[in-house]
Amino acid sequence: MIGIQDRKLALWNIGVAYIAFIIGTFCGLLQVFVRNNSLDLPTWLNYYQILTAHGVLLALIFTTFFIFAFLIAGMSKSLGGFGPKVNLFAWLGFIVTTIGTALATVMIISGKASVLYTFYAPLKASGWYYVALALVIIGTWLSSFALLGHYVAWKKRNKGQLSPLFAYMTVATLILWLIACLGVVATVVFQYIPWAFGWVDTINVELSRSLFWYFGHPLVYFWLLPAYIAWYTVVPKLLGVKVFSDSLARLSFVLFLLFSIPVGFHHQLTEPGISSFWKFLQVVLTFMVIIPSLMTAFSMFATFEISGRKKGGTGLFGWFKKLPWKDVRFTSIFIAMAFFIPGGAGGIINASFQLNELVHNTLWIVGHFHITVGTPVAMTFMGITFWLIPYLTGRKFTKRLQKLAFIQIGSWSIGMLLMSTAQHILGLLGAPRRTAYSGYSGNVNALEWFDGILSNHVTMAVGGTILFLSAMLLVYIVANLLFIAPEAKLKEEIEEFPLAESDKSHTPKFLENWWIWIGVAVALILMAYALPLSHMIQHAPPGSGHHITW
Repeated sequence: MIGIQDRKLALWNIGVAYIAFIIGTFCGLLQVFVRNNSLDLPTWLNYYQILTAHGVLLALIFTTFFIFAFLIAGMSKSLGGFGPKVNLFAWLGFIVTTIGTALATVMIISGKASVLYTFYAPLKASGWYYVALALVIIGTWLSSFALLGHYVAWKKRNKGQLSPLFAYMTVATLILWLIACLGVVATVVFQYIPWAFGWVDTINVELSRSLFWYFGHPLVYFWLLPAYIAWYTVVPKLLGVKVFSDSLARLSFVLFLLFSIPVGFHHQLTEPGISSFWKFLQVVLTFMVIIPSLMTAFSMFATFEISGRKKGGTGLFGWFKKLPWKDVRFTSIFIAMAFFIPGGAGGIINASFQLNELVHNTLWIVGHFHITVGTPVAMTFMGITFWLIPYLTGRKFTKRLQKLAFIQIGSWSIGMLLMSTAQHILGLLGAPRRTAYSGYSGNVNALEWFDGILSNHVTMAVGGTILFLSAMLLVYIVANLLFIAPEAKLKEEIEEFPLAESDKSHTPKFLENWWIWIGVAVALILMAYALPLSHMIQHAPPGSGHHITW
């Protein structure tokens, strides 16, 4: 077991993560019924409040707190317990992030920040909402510096040695996060806060959106990379084999770091004011991230086959039957990987110049978001939850809870399949996103969108309801693992942190020279952003005032 303080810190992060999860999923349930015209919200609550809460609490808050819980536990396990300075900074980071989260939630629920997850200007929230967002980022930076400090201390004690794979991947993830956050910090501190508090009259909308998406796209990989850490380091242990290739795993994370940041313009392909050359350049860089994604897929399926054949699987696909399907920790992650295949294909469509024109402002994007973040990331985090909490609490993941966990991941898969499929199809037909219920003024062509079995808001509501019930079952399992499940007393009952062995004997040491990769990342960012951003500043339009539409 890891140290008591490290364990407490990880558990507190998990606790806040799942509180945000409860509120966020309930807001999601309300959304699908409002869109289906089956629910009228009370006068003090409107659709855009719950839409903002759903996006912020699930996509930003739940993921961030859970990721840091996982990374804290893994770094303590792989590099040893935290020292007093690391503990201090990690706790400070948790406290500041929690204060920011609480303030942001109050602003959203009170109706003073219904600006959606992307908080695009010129929609204006209360200035305190932007202060809350700044506190969330500052808190994560403190936690990040704590973990990086722990890594640096280990490197000093083990000069010339490659760090454990989990620690290496954690460092790559945190470097990506720190660099990516520079964009959102710049726009929130220097644009939104002065504008929201009335210190300046206008805001440069184009610049604010560009800085947001400089952060917004690598944010997706901040969610994905911890899931990949589990795929690379935890799954092989569950399968009883070593990591397929240590050097391939490390190289894939380097490539994710390099190619996930300078690509924000592919979220702005329909916006004026950005030259098509810069958009095209960032689309090309976007497609480069396909390479480490395919490397990851190859590594995972090679791991599956090695494990299956080791257990006696023969023939072309005999190994598939030998995988540990009765282990919910593995099955949940395997389903998550399967969902990522259509999710990745949809991402290629979204980043394409011509195809983006068709799907950009439609429900297709919402479906894509749910089938990438809401399934591969969320279900991987569920699979981690089933062993991480027992590891931290010393309680047993009983057979009854394991059966409930299978029901939970099965229902989550069915609900997400129904909801995201309906969203994809409705998006292709033209149904817009970011809107509450609309009768489209009785327009015949628009109403035909909803005639199909799958292309129907009812199907979306059914899927959303199943997802909410699955979410509540997950919360029940989490509460049991935290407070109720019996303590593990026998040695074989004690949950371990499943970290697979990784052969580092053939791994090039330059892969861990972080200054090289940070330098290349900065060069790519400057190449993709320096000229277009300077043009937006030097040739800025008069600026926009504020709009409050709720």
